[in-house]
Order: sequence, then C-alpha cells, then structure tokens
Amino acid sequence: MMVNMEHLISKALAKPPNQISYYVSQLLARLHSDRAMIEGSSQAFDLDAYARAGLCSVARELSIHRQISTEWQGRGDDLLPETENGYFNVLWQGHLLDVLLVSWSDDGCWSRYHWIVAESREIAERFFLDVCNWATEVRGEILVFDGSVWSKNERLFEAIRAASFDNLILPVSLKQEIQNDFARFFASRELYESYSIPWKRGVLLIGPPGNGKTHTVKAIVNQLRRPCLYVKSFKPRYGTVQGSIGAVFNRARQTAPCLVVLEDLDSLIDDKTRSAFLNEMDGFATNTGVVVLATTNHPERLDPAILDRPSRFDRKYHFNLPAAAERLRFIEAKNESLQPDMRLSEEGLIVVVKLTEGFSFAYLKELFLSSMMEWMEEMKSGGMDEIMSSRAAVLRGQMTAALSEPPIPPDDDDDDE
Repeated sequence: MMVNMEHLISKALAKPPNQISYYVSQLLARLHSDRAMIEGSSQAFDLDAYARAGLCSVARELSIHRQISTEWQGRGDDLLPETENGYFNVLWQGHLLDVLLVSWSDDGCWSRYHWIVAESREIAERFFLDVCNWATEVRGEILVFDGSVWSKNERLFEAIRAASFDNLILPVSLKQEIQNDFARFFASRELYESYSIPWKRGVLLIGPPGNGKTHTVKAIVNQLRRPCLYVKSFKPRYGTVQGSIGAVFNRARQTAPCLVVLEDLDSLIDDKTRSAFLNEMDGFATNTGVVVLATTNHPERLDPAILDRPSRFDRKYHFNLPAAAERLRFIEAKNESLQPDMRLSEEGLIVVVKLTEGFSFAYLKELFLSSMMEWMEEMKSGGMDEIMSSRAAVLRGQMTAALSEPPIPPDDDDDDE
C-alpha cells in the first residue's frame, strides 16, 4: 500500500480540477475497502488547530510529502502553519483514523478537501463533528478573517478588554442608547420568534474618523462577551471576494449568536461585490443570531441598497465631532492623567476647550501628545497653557490645509478614551 500511496497527492493534483476529488475518493475506497470513509470541503475542519490544542495525536505519513503554508500574522504574534496537502495517522479517543488533506485551484477558486478513514462511518462522523464544533467555538479570543483563512487572536481579545463604556466619551444619550439596544437584542430572542420577526441585526456606526467608532466597537464586544468575528479583508489569496464574503457569513451562522465586525465597510465592499454582500445580509439564508456591526467614515461611498435598506442595517448611529461638553470631559480626563507640573491650569483648560471647536477626539489626543513632547523639550514648568494653545492653532492649520486633500487624520485605532 505504501508504494501505491507514495505519489498519491501529486498524481491527484495532475488530474483536471473537476476530477481530483473523485480520483482520490476512488483510490482511497480501493485502498481501504474494509473501512469506512467520509469526505468534504468544510472550512471548519481545522485539523492543525485541533491537534495543537491536544485534542488528538497526529503523526505524518512519512511516505507522502506534507506541504505546509506558514503565514506571518504580525509583529509579536506566532506564525500560523496550515497544512495544504498531507496524509496523517490520527489517534482520537482510542480510535485510529487516516486523514488526507488536498488543496487545489480551479480558475482562481480555491478548494481544500478532506477525507477521513475510520473503522466505522459513525466514528468518522463523530471525529469530523468534534473537530468542526471545536474549531467554530470562540473561547477568549477574536476570530479574525484575512480574506483566506481564519485565525484566533488572543492578543486582540486582551486589547479589547481594556475598552469599556466607562472610559468612552460620547453624548450621554447616544452611549446609553447603544448599550440598551445591544443588551435588549440579545435578551429578546423568544420575543422576536413569538412574533415571527427574524432575530438578526445590522448596526452601522457613521461619522468622520477619530470620533469614537472604533472604541465603541471594542466596548460593545467587551461588554456583550459574545463570539466576535473580525474581518480584516475579503480579498483572498485564491478564489474570489464573493467566495470570501460567503465564507464569513457561513462561519457566522455556525457561531451564532455572535458579532461580525466590518470596520470601514466602504473599503471592504465595492460595486463588484455589493450583490454578494447584500445576498448574505438579506438573502435566502437565515442569519439567526448574527449581528453585523459595521463602521464607515464615508457613508456617501456606500450604495443606497446597503445604506438605506432597513432590513440590512436597521440601526444607524451618527458619531459627530465632539461638542464642548464632550471636549471638556476628554480634556479634563487627559489633563488629570498628566504629571502635576505638566497640567493645564483651570483657566487654561477652559481656553483649550474653546480653541478646539471642530476637533475630533483623535486630534484632541494628538494635541495632548504633541504638547507634552514640546513641554518636555523646553521643560517649561507651568507653561502648558501657552504650549497647548499654540499647538491647537498649529493643528487647526493642518486641518484647514487638509480640506483640499484626502483626509489623513491621526490613528483611529484608539480614537478616544
């Protein structure tokens, strides 16, 4: 059998794409005529992660070359290995199984098939279900989609835990309405179903950059403690954007009740992919328990079918530039965090609130940062009033100059406190 299997994968990949799965299935059926086999292409079957979690023991079949794709997830994060092609001997709950993974591309559409061979079909199906159920659970992490694969990001989850509505500065009525809306929705499944209303929701946060949208998303995720699927991109390494959109919503339906976070929606969806997105949001498939939480800095770039159709985004919250009351709360909080000799005076604080009309939270943050740097360079004890007033004028000049160019505000990752 080893001689026959040595070039199994390479022989299979030499076949036309529409024949590969049948060829492999036929060959394995002959090689394992005394055992049961199941096959499929579910993305939820993540054998690599399941084995890393210690839920089964995996030994590579040495006669067959194993091809591994290793992805860099970002500075400080572990590399993410994923088997593209390989044959494994698996020990799971006292049962010996064989698992074959084969991947190929057909006109840009990427396929990844698995075959599970076990002593009985029941055992093969139980193993398959256990791997998929485990892989779709979200436990103390954020599930991140980069256009091609899913990864579980514990670091992002920990970063989000620092965000709360307590340290979010927004108009009181807006902040309370958002909290109440999400809490009521997740507590009202039976009520929705009793009136035959689909238990799903689309929420869109709208406003210029730097005014609290990102912090609000983090606070919602942190407060609700529901599984969160975060989409970095719909653009895949292989396949189509439409296929990636479908993969995200399929995973959301498997994970529900959950949140799907789409930051900068206008940059994720274009005219070519709009139909696929709309079909997933409001098509034949049910999105029970799925909340799509999206943000946009440019609502004018969104198609009216996305922006204005109530059954897609039935809640829209507008994040305007902070009024004087919000600027005062922000500046007071930031000022209190400074060393005593660096702080604004009471009079200076009121002056800065007046000088920063039209500033976003991101620009207010930049005002404090640049003023602190200038103060440290000059070591002006008690001179922060003068420095910050001067820096406010400089930033206002930059904002005015930027009006004739595409806006490039300070980083919106932490746009308020």
